[in-house]
Amino acid sequence: MNRRLVGVAAALALFALVGVAVAAANPALLITGYDTVTVEAVDGDTGESLATVEARVADGFVKRYVGLSATDDLDAGEGMLFVHGDSAERAYVMRDMAFALDIVFSDANGTVTTIHEAEPESRPLTRYEGTGRYVLEVPRGWSDRHGVDAGDRLVIEGRAAA
Repeated sequence: MNRRLVGVAAALALFALVGVAVAAANPALLITGYDTVTVEAVDGDTGESLATVEARVADGFVKRYVGLSATDDLDAGEGMLFVHGDSAERAYVMRDMAFALDIVFSDANGTVTTIHEAEPESRPLTRYEGTGRYVLEVPRGWSDRHGVDAGDRLVIEGRAAA
């Protein structure tokens, strides 16, 4: 191999190593964009629409890990929808968060199972636990303002009920 090729290969390896180190220190740098989806909360008994949000979709490990920690704030009609492969016991924390949230867990059918009001905090982190396939994070107080409770449903645009 000639010296020029060795130099180029070494430079590329160094660039990759620096990129991995930076991403490990700040995983948000790995995320280039989110799909968005409309999520509607409906009354579990009447089917009446309670509220709608435009949510960024966190459907991969890195996006779920970073969550909203790389966000300064959310408007009233915004949120993040965490999508998991199945309904299971989950725990969410407020890692590096700048603002309070409602954390809404729902099962594979969209039925709301648990709602937590979560505040940003330092260590140790509080674990907000619930059962769900989907977890919707919205500005704190959203659930109370719109009357969203356990037993209501989240209808996710483009997703058939399981």
